[in-house]
Amino acid sequence: MRHAIAFLHTAQAHVPTFERLLGEAAPGLSARHVVRDDLLADARAVGVCDPALVARVHAAMQEAASGGAKVVACTCSTIGGIAEQTPVHGRFKALRIDRAMADRAVRTGPRVLVAAALQSTLAPTVNLVLSAASDAGVRVAPEQLLIADAWPHFEAGDIARYAETLATAIRKAAGSADVVVLAQASMAPATALLADLGIDVLSSPALGVAHVAAAAAAAAIPT
Repeated sequence: MRHAIAFLHTAQAHVPTFERLLGEAAPGLSARHVVRDDLLADARAVGVCDPALVARVHAAMQEAASGGAKVVACTCSTIGGIAEQTPVHGRFKALRIDRAMADRAVRTGPRVLVAAALQSTLAPTVNLVLSAASDAGVRVAPEQLLIADAWPHFEAGDIARYAETLATAIRKAAGSADVVVLAQASMAPATALLADLGIDVLSSPALGVAHVAAAAAAAAIPT
């Protein structure tokens, strides 16, 4: 079956989330889901600049497109910058799911709080925010918040406790922020717990899927 879109994930838990979001954003489009948890594990171990890791991420993006997809989106913020730079040779468009979120954040206010549950995600997301600000011609002052004690709950499949741990830490740290960026797609459930925070709390899945769907529609791909 030929799919309009392919997603490269680093956790199986993301598949139903992105399938649902795509169905809501563009019911006529179908997607292939490729899960490579080894890429995130290696990125945490060797860093995102490791040449062998870069080559493997590019190969994974290219393999994800091999079924005919013209848009391939990486949903992992840690390796998203690598994925976005995949040599595509005119075959497909390589996207990172969190770029739309960063674009929205820098238009919201200069004081951007970047929250993450993994250390490996902080620097790539801060760099993305700075890149988005440069593209938009604005200045931002990103701050970083690492919530390391939340990640074991995600790994254990306890999403409710994961979200609660994230929300508690963000609520304490967000007093001087104009906008909060949830660096990892897995953090999206925390947004509902922070609805009363008084500032935007942005997560990548819904914004990113809308951008991916628009890119696929622009490519005029038959479905």
